[in-house]
Amino acid sequence: MPAHIQDWWQQTFPSGCQRLEIADSAGRPVTIAYGEAGTGAPLLLLHGLGSWSYSWRHNVQPLSQQHRVICVDAKGYGFSEAAPLPETAGHQVDELAQIIQALSDQPVTLAAESLGGLTALAAAQSYPALIDRLIVINLPIFPKELPNWGMRVLSQLPLPLIQRVDDWRMLQPCAPIVEYLTRLVRAEVVLDPASITDAEIYWLTYPYLHRRGTLTQFAVDLQQAAEQIQLCGQRQPNLISQIQRQLPEITAPTLVLWADQDQWFPASDGERLCQQLPNAQFQLIPNCGHVASSGNPAALNAAILNFLRAY
Repeated sequence: MPAHIQDWWQQTFPSGCQRLEIADSAGRPVTIAYGEAGTGAPLLLLHGLGSWSYSWRHNVQPLSQQHRVICVDAKGYGFSEAAPLPETAGHQVDELAQIIQALSDQPVTLAAESLGGLTALAAAQSYPALIDRLIVINLPIFPKELPNWGMRVLSQLPLPLIQRVDDWRMLQPCAPIVEYLTRLVRAEVVLDPASITDAEIYWLTYPYLHRRGTLTQFAVDLQQAAEQIQLCGQRQPNLISQIQRQLPEITAPTLVLWADQDQWFPASDGERLCQQLPNAQFQLIPNCGHVASSGNPAALNAAILNFLRAY
């Protein structure tokens, strides 16, 4: 770690990075990393595909003034442990339920971004007793394809090759290239690419460069996502269509937030989603790209806190 960059967990959470063990959807024990700050009603923050709790770096402190904020790294991402292959399609839902049960003795408010939001909807359908209120942000609820060229390329590469690169830490000597590609992707999801900092790139790429299993987990989840999107387009049985059909079953008060300049998923998807949820409201986040948690955190935090005060 460069001398000028401090440990993000220690900076953000009073107890730093904490860990708990769950059984993943295939029954394998995995260690999950999480951090928490504040007291009060539990508010669990769930990141999107390929990211980790660092996504919420601008949200933890403001939200923890009124709530017990819990940030978790999904299995295989950030500082959470990956599991050996094969992977179960839709594994994120059961694993999220276990995390909630382990960390809270009461239903939580679940705020989730991008693919995390799709997982949150599925969890609210399968485990309604665990979720009191729901906040979903810029999620792929009506996807046509993977939203980024890099994702589409990675989803087509042979898994044995990716595992070899991962196991042998072959990305480390290529760190400048990884960081450059991350900046390119990041430029798609923020409104102003000039706002991207070196520290941001360091932390976003850190798990891929230094933690075994992250790259493989990302590739597997991308391949499964691509397969589910393809099946959805072909009107074959798939997890996305199942979530879509069961949207009217989600009775928890729900806030659907959407960035007004999301290049990956249009705001019309959010309006359509809101219309199919029985107890939902829709709100645009102004001047914001796809990653709203860091794109316009002041507006996002205000929207979340106003919603929680009203419900």
